[in-house]
Amino acid sequence: MRSSQSNLPKIIIVLTGIAILVMGIVLFIIPPALFPDPANGFQVLRSAQLGGGFNNMVAPDQSDISQDYSEFLTWWSPGQYLIPYFFKLILGITLGQGIAITVTFCTLFGLIGFYYFFRKLGFDEMITSLSLLFILCQVAFFVPFVYYNGGEILLFAFMGWFLYGCLAINKTGVKLVLFVLLSGWIGFFFKSSFVWMYIAGLCCLWLRLVANRRNMWDIIKKGLWVGIPALVSLVTIYVVFLSKGRSPASGASGLKLTAETFGFPLASPLLSDFSIDDFAHGLFYHFGPPLFSPGLALGILLLLALMSVLLIMAIVRRSRNNNYRLFIIVFYVVALFFFGFAYLRQLNISYEARHYRVLGILIIPGMISLLAGSKIIYKASFAFISLAIAGFSVHYLFKGYYFNHHISAKGPTGIAQPNIDQTALNKIMQLDRENKDAIFVFISNDIGLEISHNRIITLPPIGDNLKIDMDEYAYEGFAGPLYIVLPETYNGPKEKMIMKSFPGYTGFNESMLSNDYVLYSATMKRVSVKK
Repeated sequence: MRSSQSNLPKIIIVLTGIAILVMGIVLFIIPPALFPDPANGFQVLRSAQLGGGFNNMVAPDQSDISQDYSEFLTWWSPGQYLIPYFFKLILGITLGQGIAITVTFCTLFGLIGFYYFFRKLGFDEMITSLSLLFILCQVAFFVPFVYYNGGEILLFAFMGWFLYGCLAINKTGVKLVLFVLLSGWIGFFFKSSFVWMYIAGLCCLWLRLVANRRNMWDIIKKGLWVGIPALVSLVTIYVVFLSKGRSPASGASGLKLTAETFGFPLASPLLSDFSIDDFAHGLFYHFGPPLFSPGLALGILLLLALMSVLLIMAIVRRSRNNNYRLFIIVFYVVALFFFGFAYLRQLNISYEARHYRVLGILIIPGMISLLAGSKIIYKASFAFISLAIAGFSVHYLFKGYYFNHHISAKGPTGIAQPNIDQTALNKIMQLDRENKDAIFVFISNDIGLEISHNRIITLPPIGDNLKIDMDEYAYEGFAGPLYIVLPETYNGPKEKMIMKSFPGYTGFNESMLSNDYVLYSATMKRVSVKK
């Protein structure tokens, strides 16, 4: 009996690894679709392949559609498209298959990193293996196997190892300097939001180095060993990358204090761990039909904020590991101030639990340790909730596999295209082959990746309220054939608004690409009449 119990953690870990490899094999056969953020990244890659230079978004100029404008894309870091492209180049596979390998490798590598981090913190094999199993149950774990989320999965691969380094380094020296310097660059390359985790991790590292020291000069010296290479890393990131364009920090629009400004960061551990934000289609930033009314969502948020604070207090109070208490407190406080300040200034950072995933992962072993010494009713409740989350996640996975395989269209990239059907995409690709100076217009930023020979424009989708900012839609001038691809549901006011966005064209022809998609084409230049 004892032998079987001692082998249980190993069995859990082995089965977890096998499950990920099987999911990865299926993903290689059925590559995922794209979330909007990495789709923009791949558009930058497409621009580079067409001669636009590194990390530049090249597209028709709104003031004169016959010309191009180029913008260095600083909104997202380049790792999300360069890593899959690396696998594509060295293995001679499609970009979609390169994404599949990226997701599978990052998932395995990330779990291994968190395994070693949890063990380094002093958790036994059972708590560690159950923590990894709980991570696997979460909806966020399965998302990249259906929709590639770019920097999210890359950061997951790196974060456990970064935390391990912050915990393992015990003295100053060259190793410390190299770790601080390189981890900043690597983490930012994977995802720009790594910056707040970088600050929190280095705070933990410094506080560990100066623990039990009373000499102020010694504390300052050790701070310089961490602070100077960190400053070099951040300044380099700013000079080489962030200073060249816009970022989420560029869009501050005044101060606005609401209950969710600090309530969302406070509630983030439970929002993230129990996939509540995913179940609700986003409590505040909706990526589907909202499950709750605004008032009810706020009430749930405030309750979760209170429960999260109480949970973290219990974990900190019961934990015997000083390092674990340090990491929990520092990351929670830094997240609260970083995101609270960002929301207060109304920066372009969404209210989504995915931004806080590392904080949720940090508390998992402490939460499971608390449950290990609790009554059977609490253990059973946690097991039931975990199974319910896992069931929902697996259903999401298989539904996604089915949709991407049987319904989504496929083009040269091999990426699943859920925003168009195969019949329509085939006709668009034929038009692309037949033209060299045309412009294709889409309202989804993933479809244009299948256009190899012509320029593309991606317009924001129009909501049912028909309210748009014409500055985002208007494209002046004339530049060869224009092909606008819209869903059939745009028939009516929406299609007219789109066509009016191109005043240099006239004589639009409408033709059905398929039952669900329409092509609006124009080759005639509008002649302005001077009075």
